[in-house]
Parts: sequence; C-alpha cells; structure tokens
Amino acid sequence: MRIRWHGHACFEIAGSAVVVTDPHDGRSIGIKPPKVTADVVLVSHDHFDHNCSRLVKGPDAVVVTEQVMTLDKGVRVEGFEAYHDDQGGRKRGKVTLFKFELDGISFCHLGDLGHVVDDSTAEHLAGVNILFVPVGDVFTIGPEAALRVIDKIRPRIAVPMHYRTQGLSLSIRPLQDFLALLDDSRVVKVGNEIDFAADDLPESGTVFWVFSE
Repeated sequence: MRIRWHGHACFEIAGSAVVVTDPHDGRSIGIKPPKVTADVVLVSHDHFDHNCSRLVKGPDAVVVTEQVMTLDKGVRVEGFEAYHDDQGGRKRGKVTLFKFELDGISFCHLGDLGHVVDDSTAEHLAGVNILFVPVGDVFTIGPEAALRVIDKIRPRIAVPMHYRTQGLSLSIRPLQDFLALLDDSRVVKVGNEIDFAADDLPESGTVFWVFSE
C-alpha cells in the first residue's frame, strides 16, 4: 500500500483501490494542485481548500461528502459529525471525520477538526491504524490539542497535516511547532510518499510519519 501527500490535507491512499482526501485546487492556496486519479474521494467540508473533487480524475470516482456508512469500490467508509471550530460550529460550521478501511488497514482523516473530539467519537475512532490530524491552529486544532486527540484515539501511526508550508497563502502555524512537542525517537520522515504493509505498523504506541513536499 502507498500513501502520497499532495499538500495541505490532501492525501492519496492507494491499494486495491485509490482514496483521495480533501483535494484542493492548489492555485487558491498558493501550492501545486494535486494530479491524481481516484476511486473514492472524501470531502470533509465545503471550503475551497478541501472540496475540489473536480480535479481528481477517474471515470467512476465516488465522492463522499456526508456522515454516511457505505462500501464503494471495496472501501468501507463511515463519517462522523464534528465542528470546524471550538464553538459547536457557530463560527465555521461542521466537518465530517472519515474513518475508512482499505485492504484490511483502517484510516481516519480528521479534516478541519476545530476541537478535541468527545469521548463518544473517540471511542468510535479508537485504535485506527493511521490517523491524519490537523496541527496548524487558527482554522483547526493546534499542536497541543492535536496531541490530546491522538492520545484519545491511539492510532499506530499519526500523520500531521494542514500546517504552513512554503508558498501556502494561509496564515497557520508551521509543522515545527508540533514536532517540538514530540519524542524524536517516534518521528519518521518519509518524504513525499511511503510504501508499507500492515506488518510494518508498530505493535504498540504511536509513531509519527512526517511527509514533505
């Protein structure tokens, strides 16, 4: 299986099917647009830096935008309601947290989560193999809250996303603010993509995969 990062919150997860999360158009946020073909596209909310599914090629691509439970293209998807802020959505509205399973590996993409998940949601998401979590603050949770979410969900792998990168036009915090809170021995820099199998995942604790452009 392979994970490739296309910047911001957009990841391509490829196995027997290809899942793409929160595609952006690139131009609107100052980075390169994703060039990817997908079977399933997950859109956590209808904001311009997360909802550009039209750029994701694929003759029969299924676009999932709501809190549903579905099985498409061999990908089992379950959505959970959350908020884009810490005020119950009154400031920026709702987001969908997507838990999905592909080839026996479970993933969760937290989109633009703006608060620490409640105990009920954490219980549903607990123990996923790979968790994509925003850390850039301002529009999402920041580094400290991200660690609290990770501690509640306890994934084998946590992937930070939605932080300031070169060229990005959004005023959010850099990745280093998050990395400064971590034990270096648990951080693995994987470059732009990583190939892995289920046996490669840690048996205990959480390891942090850090992607770069």
